[in-house]
Amino acid sequence: MAVITNIEDLKRIYERRVPRMFYDYAESGSWTEQTFRENSSDFDLIRLRQRVAVDMSGRSTASQMVGQDVAMPVALAPVGLTGMQNADGEIKAARAANEFGVPFTLSTMSINSIEEVAEATGRPFWFQLYTMRDTDYTSRLIQRAKAAKCSALVITLDLQILGQRHKDLKNGLSAPPKLTPKTIANLMTKWAWGIEMLGAKRRNFGNIVGHVHGVSDTANLGAWTAEQFDPTLDWGKVAKLMEQWNGKVILKGILDAEDAKMAAKLGADAIVVSNHGGRQLDGALSSIRVLPEIMDAVGGDIEVHLDSGIRSGQDVLKALALGAKGTMIGRAFVYGLGAMGQAGVTKALEVIHRELDVTMALCGEKNVANLGRHNLLVPEDFGGRWA
Repeated sequence: MAVITNIEDLKRIYERRVPRMFYDYAESGSWTEQTFRENSSDFDLIRLRQRVAVDMSGRSTASQMVGQDVAMPVALAPVGLTGMQNADGEIKAARAANEFGVPFTLSTMSINSIEEVAEATGRPFWFQLYTMRDTDYTSRLIQRAKAAKCSALVITLDLQILGQRHKDLKNGLSAPPKLTPKTIANLMTKWAWGIEMLGAKRRNFGNIVGHVHGVSDTANLGAWTAEQFDPTLDWGKVAKLMEQWNGKVILKGILDAEDAKMAAKLGADAIVVSNHGGRQLDGALSSIRVLPEIMDAVGGDIEVHLDSGIRSGQDVLKALALGAKGTMIGRAFVYGLGAMGQAGVTKALEVIHRELDVTMALCGEKNVANLGRHNLLVPEDFGGRWA
């Protein structure tokens, strides 16, 4: 086995192992991919303050996210099609998260269904909801998440209209892959992936197929999905979804201070500062760049998490030092999953945890709860001067 020292090592293995359309699905953004790139590169603008002659023994990265004890303030973000990156991918990722002691979030657009993940793991997980035009389906989806004892509902707010991702269109992205000459040629080079996929529980969208009238196969699934994201979603509808869930709610996709204030006003348990990994509004600011403004606006009123661009434990530390209570990783765990299955997700978490722990120590801190602006050197114009 190759020596894995960072997330980039997992990414290289992942690219070799997984079919091109699924690699491109994860490793791409919308339009020019400016926001996708800056989500990561903007972390590099922030420097760390080294401190010495500090007792570094007895360190702890343990914390809480929405009242749940976590080994470190990192949750696995909802990622669609995870079960196409590796056979039964959602189940493997959830098991790795459970064993490590961090939350796992299941996407509405998962391959393994809510029920399959619940049965295979036996542990509560978070469920991410896309609001659909089919309100009956949305209601039943919420009830299914309740029945599976999901511990939090993550309502995604930034996908009312699907941003265009050029690579997905050019690859003819589908689950399972459509067998065209191009995809067949690529799949022939990914034989290990294919052999494992033959034994998967399913290879289509488990939360949709069989749960929507008239959707029984890939052909009619594509037509249904294309027109289902609800462009009329507003704060009133969000409030009704929260009432229907009647449990812990995390609102994901906040990138503006005014929207953060609205989320706090509604009484959500947490928000996720996120631009959907750069896959929606290209040209929007990176999540880490807008975090300080959002913390200034609502930091005392609601728990704030950060998503989009995190590739290391140092990135996690920077987000926490800027005020976030927790973080989410998406691509970082997908790289591990595609590269090595459940063991790869565990390795990704181990890498990030070690980087967080060592960096925290070298910054002179023993507990993540003590991280703050004093640990960072942030450019004076980091938020930008915009007319």
